[in-house]
Amino acid sequence: MREPVLLGELAKLIRSKNAGPFWITFDIVFADDEDFERAVFAKVLTKEWVAGTYHIPEDSIIFVEISAARAIKFSFPRPRIQGNPGETDMYSGQQYAPLLDLQVS
Repeated sequence: MREPVLLGELAKLIRSKNAGPFWITFDIVFADDEDFERAVFAKVLTKEWVAGTYHIPEDSIIFVEISAARAIKFSFPRPRIQGNPGETDMYSGQQYAPLLDLQVS
């Protein structure tokens, strides 16, 4: 049995960014097939986790695992349109932070 590892240590790249003014998208990319498969088979990064963490409806999330790219990608509508009053992250570049401490078994 392997020791648990944080997703922030397992992944080669974790980022969030705008996907236009109405959507935010997240990319988690792995250096090799083994790390990608470990993250996928652990089933800790799911639509349910995303919905609970970001306080959004699960049915609004687009979630894909792309084995050819060794990547997990998900997107959802921004809570506020980019630049609207009360919007706190104009480019959505800080939204990935909760992913860093997600424990992968």
